[in-house]
Amino acid sequence: MSVSRQDRGTLRELSEQVAEIAALPVQQDTISLWKALNGLKPVRPMAMIDQIPWHEMEVGEELTLRAEDGFCRGIETTLRRTLYSWRHMRADMVVEPIVEIPKVIRGEGFGLQIVERTAVTDPRNDVVGHAYIDQLRTEADLPKIREPEILLDEKATAEAEEKAQEILGGALTVRMQGRFPVFAPWDIIAQWRSPESALFDLVDRPEFMHQIVSRLTEVHLSLLDQLEEQGLLGYGQRTIHCTGAYTDELPAPGSDPKQARPRDLWTYGMAQVFSSVSPAMHKEFWLDYAVRWFSRFGLGYYGCCEPLDEKVDIIRNVPHVRKISMSPWVDVEKGAARIGRDFVFSRKPSPAFLAGGAWEPDRVERDLRDTLERCARHGCPVELILKDISTVRYQPQRLWEWADVAMRVVGG
Repeated sequence: MSVSRQDRGTLRELSEQVAEIAALPVQQDTISLWKALNGLKPVRPMAMIDQIPWHEMEVGEELTLRAEDGFCRGIETTLRRTLYSWRHMRADMVVEPIVEIPKVIRGEGFGLQIVERTAVTDPRNDVVGHAYIDQLRTEADLPKIREPEILLDEKATAEAEEKAQEILGGALTVRMQGRFPVFAPWDIIAQWRSPESALFDLVDRPEFMHQIVSRLTEVHLSLLDQLEEQGLLGYGQRTIHCTGAYTDELPAPGSDPKQARPRDLWTYGMAQVFSSVSPAMHKEFWLDYAVRWFSRFGLGYYGCCEPLDEKVDIIRNVPHVRKISMSPWVDVEKGAARIGRDFVFSRKPSPAFLAGGAWEPDRVERDLRDTLERCARHGCPVELILKDISTVRYQPQRLWEWADVAMRVVGG
């Protein structure tokens, strides 16, 4: 449990810097802007950057870890990345005087593990190619999908909290955080079977695929029930799927941070492998199951990389959805026309602009302005969420400049 004086000093210095930033009035101003957007009454579009290739971002040793203890290095990583983002690419990020430490929860798995081969081009990058091995070939394999058996490791959780409190010395609030469950069974199926096997069997063996997704829906709901019953759901959400989660609508009346309920929270769901299926098939094999999950929560974010400009009408049948992802592969005009004022148009600008041989900020600006102009024509509340950034060609200034361009475009 003991931590060296050097490690403690390093983390307290960083914590004090974060606390100073968190105390700035701009944090509450930005929270108010997120609340307005999420309430479908935006003051202006919002912009965020997430899922960053941190291994390419080092400048002046700002991200270089100094602590020796592994637990300390985890907190140090969070603090240094927060400070770095604030200095160089803050966009509409919010800094709160909080360090979140995950509760130690056992038994969250669904029985199967991923079996795969990977292809690596940059050994420092955790973005790799995957070739998944099919583990659900027949109905005889279905019992491999098992209900989780959730258990809080109270001793390990208490030790982590005590250690974090002692290290930070009150400079930042330590929040022992529970889980914010997500519903993405088709992403799991793609990894347990391979995207090819899953998609072919939608046509060749539809009843078998219904059995798989039905079973995964049940085990997800079992996980949710157990987390709620044991008081292990999270609270105080700051983001929902890489976007600002601040809202005046949550938590629901009668909430208790020590016993959060699904209706106090945002959730999100996706079926990225369904990029190539029809709206009818999307509804049959995914949205009809997603209704059971989303109905339990207060608000929802739907989608990720799958293009949804042609599927907004069926998403309307999913309860409590507030934001719909509009990936780089959508027709922005069609998506905006279908979303209108009813949801947040959660635009994912292409990260490919940052990965090319030449960096062209003028192209970025034209692309972002085009999105905002089309959304404005249809009255869409809109956010620009740059994510899935696999590389910036080891030129972090590209990402800094993207943030400057985005904030100029949204009027921030």
